[in-house]
Amino acid sequence: MNNDAISTALVATGNANARRKGMIRIPATKMTACIVQISAEEGFVGGAVRHKDNGKEFPDVSLKYLGKKKDPYIAAIRRISKPGLRVYSDHREIPKILGGMGIAISPTSQGLVTDREARHRKIGGEISCHIW
Repeated sequence: MNNDAISTALVATGNANARRKGMIRIPATKMTACIVQISAEEGFVGGAVRHKDNGKEFPDVSLKYLGKKKDPYIAAIRRISKPGLRVYSDHREIPKILGGMGIAISPTSQGLVTDREARHRKIGGEISCHIW
């Protein structure tokens, strides 16, 4: 059994993206819901709809593709900070992903923010994942 819902959601998204699936169902937590919301705002996924199945809630995430070949918007998605090894950074050391083409998502004291927002607000925190 996997206790890390964020890793489960990121791996499921990456696998579905590689298989060119249109929609996936991920575990529902506040953190995964915020990651999906940020990904949708940045244009990596289409959005999410809450779905109830046997008394449990799951967000159904729609993935986005380009053209007839169905080239994915997400080239890679990586978990950086893990339960066994936390990675922290202050606002000056937050990495730019592909020169600003990708995003780093950080849980901070002001909620989940992208790398650009964290640099702008001058807040640091844990680097949860990279999406590009």
